[in-house]
Order: sequence, then C-alpha cells, then structure tokens
Amino acid sequence: MGAFVALGLFQGAVYGLLAVGIVMVYKAKRAFNFAQGEFGGIAAFCAYLLIVALGLPYWVGAVGGLAAAVAMGLLVERAIVRPLESSSRTILLVALVGVALFAIAVTVLLAEPVPRVLPPLVEGGGVDILGAGIQPQQLILLAVLAVLAGALAWFFRTDLGLAVLASSQDTLAARVVGISPEAVSRLVWGMAALVGGVAGLLYAPVGIFTPGFMTATMLVPAFAAAVLGGMTSVPGAFIGGISIGIVQNAGIYLLGQQWQVPGASQLSVFALLMLVLLIRPQGLLGKEA
Repeated sequence: MGAFVALGLFQGAVYGLLAVGIVMVYKAKRAFNFAQGEFGGIAAFCAYLLIVALGLPYWVGAVGGLAAAVAMGLLVERAIVRPLESSSRTILLVALVGVALFAIAVTVLLAEPVPRVLPPLVEGGGVDILGAGIQPQQLILLAVLAVLAGALAWFFRTDLGLAVLASSQDTLAARVVGISPEAVSRLVWGMAALVGGVAGLLYAPVGIFTPGFMTATMLVPAFAAAVLGGMTSVPGAFIGGISIGIVQNAGIYLLGQQWQVPGASQLSVFALLMLVLLIRPQGLLGKEA
C-alpha cells in the first residue's frame, strides 16, 4: 500500500503542474484551457529534437522546449482566444479542444506516432520511499511543483497579479485605470504555457512518450485536480493534484488488486470529487463566486 501511495504522490505532482496552468487561465480569462496538455507535449518533443536528434546540450534542449511551449501559448492567445473574447465561453472551450486536437495531429504528422525516451535531468538510481523506487526526476518534479505553486500564489497578490484579476472581472474598468487587457492576456497565456512546458519536460523522462501523451493521460486528472482544489486557487491546484494522484493509486491497490473492482482508479477519483464537492462546492481552497 505504501508503494502505491508514494507513486501516487509523484504522479499527482504532474497533475498539479497542469492544474496550476489551468487555474491561471481560469482565474484570468474564465476559460477552461483544454490545450494545456499540449504545451507540455510540444516542449517534450522540441527538447527531444534538440537533445537526442541534434546532440545539443541538455540546457539548450530544455530552454528550446520551453520557448516552443511559450510561443505556442502566445499564438493560441493571439489567433484563437482574443478573436473569440466576446463569444460565449462554450465557443471558446470548443475552440481550445480543437487546438489540442490540431496540435496532436501536427505532432503525429511531423514526428510520427512512435515511442520516444527523453533523457532525465538528473541521472542516478531510484530512491526507496515507502517501498517504491522513485527516480530522481520524480523528486525534482515534486520540488518544482511546490516552488511554482508558491511563486504563483505570491504573484496573484502583487500589483501585476491583481491587475490580471481586475482585467478578468471588468475589462472596461481595467482599461480606464491604465491596465491593458491585451497585455494581461498575453502574460497569462505565456505563463500557463510555460508551466505546461515545465510539466512536459519533467514528466517525459519518467517513461516513454508519444504524440498527445500529456492530453491523453494527464489532462482529465489535471482538470479534476483543479476542480478539487478550487478553480480560483493556485495552491488548491497543487493540493488537488497530489490528492488525485494518491487517491487514484490507493484505489488501484484497494479496489483493483484487493477487491478486483473494474475501473478502480477512475471510481476512486470520482468518489473523492463527489465527496469534496458535496461538502464544499467551491473546492478545497476555492472561494464562493
């Protein structure tokens, strides 16, 4: 049981990273960003191209991957989000789903759907935690999540962060006091893409990756983590991600292996969500609308 909990802790860190980006966009734009996983996907593939295919230093690949993710985020903001600013949230949601599907299709076309392995940031043997062999890469992932969650929680208390929130609540009033909604939108999408890129770079070396790997396996649990923690809380996304990961893996052990219940991981996450939302509809750290 301990090994499953330990694995869930580090898997939940990936969910938390993606959830942090989802919450950032929601706080600023009141939009559900279904393209968040593909920011991580493009970062991983670009880093692989630079590090493995071209043989460049690791830091060059990492910087190049993150730059590609941010560029994609800014392109999505300018080409998709801004023109649909005055449309309904449903139309924007569908458009962002389309962005994710388009990005996966382009990746398949250019990179081919074959498994790849990205070298880890830190080489070395696994560390035994509660009976589970945890790779150094996973330890780094958890540490980065904690730092980013704290930094972003602080950011939304600064003048710039408050400007982002003000722009999301009343664009006209924000413009009157000198805040540029366009600049705020670029900032938020660039930051969300950067966080997604970090998640992709840190998660890809844990196993093999293929086109769409972040969207296919991580995006739905990340949204569940964002809802669980509260769609308006960056620290809540961190806590929600860790909680989802632990409960998911504990469910695999208790319900799946012990009681042979089909779909144990999904059932466990659903039960946790229902329990929390029935007691606290705004999520663990979210605020009432």
